[in-house]
Amino acid sequence: MVYKNFIFPYLLSIIFLISACENENEVLPESVLPENTQLKAAQSAPNYQLYNWMSSINGNTSLSLLSIPGTHDSGAMHEPFYSVAKCQNLNLKEQLEIGVRYLDIRCRHFHNTFEIHHGSIYQKINFDQVLEQCFTFLNNHPSETIIMSVKEEYNPEGNSRSFEATFNAYVSKNANRWYLNQKIPDLDEVRNKIVLLRRFNVASGKGIAAINWKDNALFTINNPYSTIKIQDVYKVSNNSKKWDYIVSCLNTAKSDPSANLYLNYSSAYRPKIFGIPDIRTVANTINPKLLTYFNGAPKGKYGVVISDFTSSELTGAIVASNF
Repeated sequence: MVYKNFIFPYLLSIIFLISACENENEVLPESVLPENTQLKAAQSAPNYQLYNWMSSINGNTSLSLLSIPGTHDSGAMHEPFYSVAKCQNLNLKEQLEIGVRYLDIRCRHFHNTFEIHHGSIYQKINFDQVLEQCFTFLNNHPSETIIMSVKEEYNPEGNSRSFEATFNAYVSKNANRWYLNQKIPDLDEVRNKIVLLRRFNVASGKGIAAINWKDNALFTINNPYSTIKIQDVYKVSNNSKKWDYIVSCLNTAKSDPSANLYLNYSSAYRPKIFGIPDIRTVANTINPKLLTYFNGAPKGKYGVVISDFTSSELTGAIVASNF
């Protein structure tokens, strides 16, 4: 039957999605999100808006000493079935305008180009379009920077060069707009630039290395020039346990006087029948808890908080903890 032929390939896609995407995250339902992306001034510092909040940060401050809103699977806006692949309601431009400064970009290496995927699911955007939105934003707001996690996703196909070589080809178009050093920079070093957090192998050092990524875990990556503390427990049986992981990481970051970089994934999923991920269930609980936490949080360093289906309300509360 036609219906059977239609469903079968998508079930295969879901199976690939589970195995290929190591960081599935739960998403707030659209009803919880603001109806528009109109910018709001941060409550505790009315002299800035979310699109330029870094303009109020001392340029000698290390990025590791800030509280930074981020998004998980930042380009994932499409899915074959409800709640199996989509992680954001806002496109990249909208995310940046509401204060997001950490983007999680998953690239399938396809015919010597990068297509943005979430597991096997193509997200109808390519890396050129990602960079166009990022550079346009930075041109309009040169006080800002963007930390970009770049990870190889899904199966490569039709390539005559390495993933690194294709990445280098993209960088060469705007080489002066990238920060590719291995140490975590101070803000003034990277205003108006993209900071590479590298989740792919290279022949020699390039960007802040985050390649020894553990699956569904709390872990530390020790590099010669940086230490990264990561909470990425993404497969959960109940929301309370995930919340405990998030709060523990937030509190540890706040009390850590060192320059360690904290990446705290608030995203997770609860597996349903046949292991199919339900991405919306966890964030429906977690995002309101995050908002309450940051609305009551004192000024301090809380690290990068990486969420599904973020909103200006949530990013504003995270940003406000810097002031």
